[in-house]
Parts: sequence; structure tokens; C-alpha cells
Amino acid sequence: MPSDTSEKALETIIVNSLTSHGWLQGTPHDYEREFAVDLAQLTAFLEATQPKLVEALDLKNASPIRQKFLARLQGEVTRRGVVDVLRKGIGHGAHNSIDLFYGTPTPGNTKAETLNASNRFSVTRQLRYSRDEKALALDLGLFINGLPVATMELKNSLTKQTVADAVEQYRRDRDPHELLFSLGRCVAHFAVDDAEVQFCTHLQGKASWFLPFNRGWQDGAGNPPNPKGLKTAYLWEEALTPKGLTDILENYAQIVEESNKKTGKKVRKQVFPRYHQLDVVRRLLDDAAQHGAGQRYLIQHSAGSGKSNSIAWLAHQLVRLETAGKPVFDSVVVVTDRRILDKQIHDTIKQFTDVGATVGHAEHSGDLRAFLKSGKKVIITTVQKFPFILDEIGAEGEGRKFAILIDEAHSSQSGRSAAAMNEAMAGNVGKTDSADTDAPDPEDVVNDALSKRMASRKMLTNASYFAFTATPKNKTLEMFGRSVPDGGKTRHLPFHAYTMKQAIDEGFILDVLKSYTPVESYYRLVKTVEADPQFDTKRAQKKLRAYVEGHEHAVRIKAEIMVDHFHEQVLALKKLGGEARAMVVTGSIQQAIQYFKAFQAHLEERKSPYRAIVAFSGEHEFKGVKVTEASLNGFPSNAIADTIRETPYRFLVCADKFQTGYDEPLLHTMYVDKPLAGIKAVQTLSRLNRAHPKKHDVFVLDFQNSTDVIKASFDQYYRTTVLSDETDPNKLHDLKAELDGHQVYSQSDVDTLVALYLDGAPRDKLDPILDACVATYNTLDEDGQVGFKGRAKAFARTYEFLAALLPYSNAGWEKLSIFLNFLIPKLPAPKEEDLSKGILDAIDMDSYRLEKQAALKIQLADADAEIGPVPVAGGRALIDPELDRLSNIIKTFNDQFGNVSWTDADRLHQLITQEIPARVAADQAYQNAMQNSDQGNARIEHDRALMRVLVSMMKDNTELFKQFSDNAGFKRWMNDTVFDLTYRPDQPPAG
Repeated sequence: MPSDTSEKALETIIVNSLTSHGWLQGTPHDYEREFAVDLAQLTAFLEATQPKLVEALDLKNASPIRQKFLARLQGEVTRRGVVDVLRKGIGHGAHNSIDLFYGTPTPGNTKAETLNASNRFSVTRQLRYSRDEKALALDLGLFINGLPVATMELKNSLTKQTVADAVEQYRRDRDPHELLFSLGRCVAHFAVDDAEVQFCTHLQGKASWFLPFNRGWQDGAGNPPNPKGLKTAYLWEEALTPKGLTDILENYAQIVEESNKKTGKKVRKQVFPRYHQLDVVRRLLDDAAQHGAGQRYLIQHSAGSGKSNSIAWLAHQLVRLETAGKPVFDSVVVVTDRRILDKQIHDTIKQFTDVGATVGHAEHSGDLRAFLKSGKKVIITTVQKFPFILDEIGAEGEGRKFAILIDEAHSSQSGRSAAAMNEAMAGNVGKTDSADTDAPDPEDVVNDALSKRMASRKMLTNASYFAFTATPKNKTLEMFGRSVPDGGKTRHLPFHAYTMKQAIDEGFILDVLKSYTPVESYYRLVKTVEADPQFDTKRAQKKLRAYVEGHEHAVRIKAEIMVDHFHEQVLALKKLGGEARAMVVTGSIQQAIQYFKAFQAHLEERKSPYRAIVAFSGEHEFKGVKVTEASLNGFPSNAIADTIRETPYRFLVCADKFQTGYDEPLLHTMYVDKPLAGIKAVQTLSRLNRAHPKKHDVFVLDFQNSTDVIKASFDQYYRTTVLSDETDPNKLHDLKAELDGHQVYSQSDVDTLVALYLDGAPRDKLDPILDACVATYNTLDEDGQVGFKGRAKAFARTYEFLAALLPYSNAGWEKLSIFLNFLIPKLPAPKEEDLSKGILDAIDMDSYRLEKQAALKIQLADADAEIGPVPVAGGRALIDPELDRLSNIIKTFNDQFGNVSWTDADRLHQLITQEIPARVAADQAYQNAMQNSDQGNARIEHDRALMRVLVSMMKDNTELFKQFSDNAGFKRWMNDTVFDLTYRPDQPPAG
């Protein structure tokens, strides 16, 4: 007989697997449609665990007593949700506590183990669920002690039906008004085929929102081949075993309430974990239980992938994690800057225990110490307050074990804040040896203090770090990533990854680069003075560009384009069902206010019913008047996030605020008028990627950035990000030697200041030493001052980072670090006259126009991204100013950015100012020269890189290549221009 490849055969495979893992097979006629309960299974469970209730509730007879109980049970599930009813049971009449489920027993509790074994997990095939149409049936219904917890619709790709058909069946054929499909009745409804799984927590007809529940394959969507069976077997063999499902119900699934701050309206949502969330929390818990405190974990999960819930679920379970009957951690500290995460941790833990007794918010000095003394298990604090609050721990940290969960780790772990954290939590702040009664030798005091400082900088052995980020920097990877030897190098990888690629492939987040549209600007400047003074050419060019793009006329034109585009291309096309919002990303508070005013004016001109909101920090002066967000918007700052969702608000104009950590699914369009690159570009544009049932696309209109720069920024984080090698500590030896060579300080200066500081000497004892060094620094020429100050900053920054990671200590480095951290703030900036000063007073803008380019999809690299280690380099020498007449500067500027006599001036402008510099900056040989050599050698490699780039582009840009090859003046100018745009020795390599 040939193999059965029908849908029914898949149903049989799943049921056989479930029953072999402890499930019972139910029958459809035992299902009471009126109350949504399998009465036979419920009765059998109560008979085994609470036999007196079976008789008292008359469960074996169709009596009014039984009907009242079933109605009470049905009503409690409707009100509280099945998860809460299973966890806490119900009260009914004289029966104060009717248990409906027995959770995971503590080891050694035989009674609890017996009760847990009495739970009845049952699966019913072809479940007839409808009260009206008995013929309507689901493929599978899953029950615990007679209460439904999940349903399944199955499809088979061999018969040309897939998971998409199962999703459509739920949306089209399953009436959401049926009792079984009401919110909270089941925790999930699964659409399943032999390749993929999706689920929905609340069926709402066509608006039902299904999410993927797949393991992922090659950093993308789907599931890996399964040598032992179907690709989706993990669903019934792992996730839905009695143990696996119990874990989900006890620690993950829940109903949460979200309320609007202004209206007070509450919305209930059923939460169920995605596969990657379940997987990362379980893996972290297993590893922490196995290895105890003192570990480091980096979790690279894409923006919009649910990190907040993952962190909340992990925090709750780490509190209860035990090995051999002892807690693995005494306290869990969550470091975040997001209020929403604070609330989610509260709501998650509230499901399981008393929040007031468990969670503390460390906001003021002394809070953390008080919480530790009072036994708080979860302590929440902010990135800014964490180091200062931890100073209060003192000896209270001794002997304790901590789990530190860091939200957005790339921005939370500067060397200085990490050092303060480690020092405080190590429990050795301010401690002395009371047994030593003899007067200590001064040198021993200094050495002892140095030893304590160096020890405290190390990553703590009594704490495990769980660092979450979508965009890991090289520092983050090196500090928290798993180290893997690779030849002569040591690579660092995340412990767990849910990549941007997988999230986009699965449709969990949207591809913000799918409709990316750059806008080119063209303008002409005129001289407004009779004289023709000289200015520094390069500085003048930068000032002119900033002047033009920030000019009130230019802002007004761009604002009109944004407003008109949103009305005609977003609102008119009913994007997001007519609920779409837009974000305007600006480069400064001044520009944000300019845009806000321009938006107001043009919206009034259009007689538009919509309005804009402006977002920036603090108080700012605009046209002689001091303004704030609240004074401009007409409502408090803390209401912005809620108000933008309301009519008539559609535009959120931002200056830095809301560009990271802001989660608003209604955002559909972004207008960018700010240079973006690297992590900032990814974070900012990713505000658009949040999914919504009615959101099918997004749109970016960019007035500032090139596609090459945006592509290079996203490529780093599209798939798993890997650190190619560790930071070389020998670079600190090299930097110290170079600093010593400047002879700004002597070793005696360093030793004396450090000894005075560690002994608590008053300020007036330190300043004379530092001031003498500053006087010596001032005698250096400009290049010497730039070199010394740049290397001093590089040494201090790199040492703070490496001190936490190196297995050894170096007292010389520690002393120099202390000394430089005092000296650097006193060093004046190298004196350099601004030879472009006054140029803006001598020019005016004659014309300005914009031209939208074709919308395009930026295709990202489908490979793991490698980033280099933390760069260790000093400052660069000052570049001699190139003086030129005002008339020539304006001509050159207009020639570059206006309509020049080239066949395609627009294309030329894009090539010279964006595409070519981006490609040259990415050249590996040039990057190495910038980071490891002087400016002269870097210039040689730059010119070679530029030639390589132009040769590679010669076929499509023959006119430019001919000018470069034949015109020596043009070649010299272009070499200088691109070098000035790309030479950045004090920054990490581009890309």
C-alpha cells in the first residue's frame, strides 16, 4: 500500500506523537459546546484529585447543580482567561477553592508530584465546536483537565495546501463569536503544515493576526530539515509535551492590559511566546543552572522581535532558578531606559507572585541597599542611575550572586559605568582589613588601593551578565559574546540570535529598506558683499552645506514635500487602514522646531484636518523666545507617545528623541533630514519595522543619506554579527610609550598624584601637579597638542574597556589611567583659528530645488557580518587650512551642488559626495592605514583606493573617469575632497 500523504495522515502523526508523550485521546461527543469544556476529562480529573467535588457538583448527571457549576467555570474563564483559571482555580458556592490544574512540583515533594501526574492532557480529533453548526469541526483541539487551551488547523504541502491556507481558514471560516474562539479561552490557535507553524492568540475574522512559531533556518525564515521526521515535529515533540506546555502556561502565557494614559481606556491581550523567545529563555536558564554565576551572555535579537517580553520572562524565572535546592542568584538587576519594559516585568511577575514583595525600582541613592536588605528579588534601574546607585551597596554585595539583565547593551556598557557597577557589586567598596592594627606603610596603602581598583574593574565572578541588543558593537561582542578560537584569532559570537533577516522573512517585522527613496537637493549661492575675502575652503564648504539645508526656505520646501506626499501617497491610499503615522527625523532642535512651524503653516494652507507634534529635550530658544515640547504642543511631554495615536495627530517631528526604543506599530512613513550611519541608521529607520495586522509596507524618504551608507549600516546587523578578533592589549603599551614621549608629565607626576588621590588628599593638592603638566602641554606645537590629547583619550577609553576583560592587572596602566582622567579635562583644545568664520554673513541663497529619485529596494548582504575589534589610535594632526577667495569658494560649491556643465550633474553630485566616498571608506587597505599608520601613509592608500573605485565604476561613469585621468587639477581636487570626506582615524572602521 502506498504512503498516506493526506492531511488526515498528518493529523494521525501528530496525535500518535502526543499520545506517546503522555497525552490522552479525547472524543468529540464529550465536548460541551455551550460551556466550551470536555466534561468527561474534567470529571475524571476532579474524581482523581478532589473526589468529593464530583458528587457535590453532581458532575455525572445533567442537573441544575452541574449546569450552575459549568456556567460559573465558563464565566471565570471569560473574565480571567484560561491561564489564570488553571493556575489559581475558582471558587463556587460553598467551595472556596476548586483546583483545576497542578503545576510543576518542587523536587522531593511527593504529594505535589502525585497531583501533577493526575493532570489530564487530552487531544480531540475533528472537534465539533459550534453551538449552531454541528458539522463545523477543527482538526485538533487540545485540552488540560477538560479546559481547551489550543486548537490546530492542519494542511499538507504534498496536496498543494500550506500553512497560509490554514491561516486563511481560521480567518474566513472560524466565527470569532464562537465561545471557543473568544479572547483568553485558548492560549493559541495553531496553523500547521509539514514545513511551518503560525499561531494567533485572538481570532478576529479577517483581522486575525498570525505570528510565526518557527525555529529559523540559515538565519532566515522556516525550519531546518529534520532527519527523524517532519520539519514541524518540534511543535508536538517539544513545545506541546505535557512538560513543555506546562512550562509555557506557568511562565510565559498571560493576559495583559494596556491602557491609554489620556483616555484611561484598557485593552486586553493574550500573550504567547514566539519560538525564539521560548528558545532563548530556556537555553539561558539551562546554561545558568549548569554553570552558575560568573557567565556572560550576548543575545542578538532584532529590533521589534519582542526583547521586552523575553527579558521579563527571563527575569521572573532567574529569581526562582535553583540547583541542588539552592538559588543560583540572590538578586536579579534589570538595567533599562524603557518604561514599557519596567511595566512588562511588573505585569509578568504579577501573574505569579506578590509584586510589592518581589520588585523594587532603584531610583534614588540608598534604594538598592535597602532593597537588598529587605530581600527584593528583582531590582529595576536605569543606565544613568545604575553606577551611582550601586555605589551604595558597599559590603552588602559580599557573598551575594547577581544576574544582571541589560536592555540595549550596546549603549549600556561604557567602560566607566561598567567599572563602577563591577566595583559596587563585588562587595569590596570601602572595605579594610580590621585584623591589621599596625600603622600601614604609605606605599602599601597605595598598592593595596590600586589592587582593589584593578580587581573591581574585572567582570564579576559573582554575577552573570545577560546582554540584549539588536545592534551589537565590537565592544559589546568582546565583553559579552562567546569566544571561539579561529586559527590565530579569537572570534566572539552571540549566545543566541534572532536576526533581522529571519524577522523580515517571517513577516514579524517589516523591511524598512524595501521602499527607500533618496532625494537630491540642488541650490545656488550668491555673494552679498563687495569685497572678496579669503576663507578656509574645506570648513567653508561644510558650513555652506549646513547653511543651505537648514535655511528657512529649504526647510519650508522640504516640509511641503513631506506633507503633500503623506496626504497623497499614504492617507489617500488608506495605508494601515487609514491610521498611518509619519516620523520626521531632523538633525537639531532648531531644525525640528523649524519643521514643526513649517508643518503647521502648510497643513493650514491645505486646510488639512491633521496636525504635527514636535519632540525634543529641555528648553530651547527659538527666534528670541524660550520654548519646550509642552509649550509648542499644548500638552505634557509624557503624553506624546499616546497622543500621536489619536486624531488629529499624524506627524511626529523629532530631534533625537523617539529614534531608539520607540515601539509604535502605526508608524508607516519616515522623512529623514539628518545624516545617519552605523547603529544610528539602523536604530532610527527600524522605528518603522513594527508589525500591525493592517500594515503591509513602509516608506522612507531621505533628504540626506546615500543608499550605499544605509546599506553598509544595515549589512552589519542583517544576519548574525561576529567580532573578527579581540582588541590587542599591546596597543596600550604602544600608546603609553607615545604619551611618555611627549614629556608632558613625568613618572614622578603620575606616582605623586595617584598616591595623593588614593589617600583622599584635598583638591588643592592635586591641581598644582596637573597645572604644571598643562603648562608643558601648552608649549607643544599644534600637531603635538592634537597628538597628545588624542592618544590620552584613546588610552583612557581603551583601558577602561580592557581592564574588565584582561586576565591580568597592570599597576602602571591603572596609575596612568587615573592620572589621565584628571588631566584630560584640563587640557585646552589645540588653538586653531577658524578661518571660515564670517562666511555665512557674506552669502545668500539664490535658488533651491529638490528632485526625488526612484524608489528602490536596498538588497542587504546575505552573510554573517564581521566587524573589527575596538580601534586603539590617537588623534590626528591638524590639517593646514586651504585659503581661497569667497567668489571661488561659492563657484566651487555651486559647481559641485548646482547645475554644472556636465551631461548629468545630478549623478555627478551623488557620485562625488556620497557613493565614491562610501566605497573608498570601505576599502580594507585604507581602513588599516587610517587605524594603524600616520596621515601620510593613509593618504597614499586613499589615493590608491580611489583609483580602484573609479576603475571599477569606469564603465558606467566614463565622463568622470576621463576628467580624473586627463585633468590634473580635477584629479587633485577630487583626491583632496574624497580624502577629507573619508579620513577618520579616531573612529571605528566604516561598515
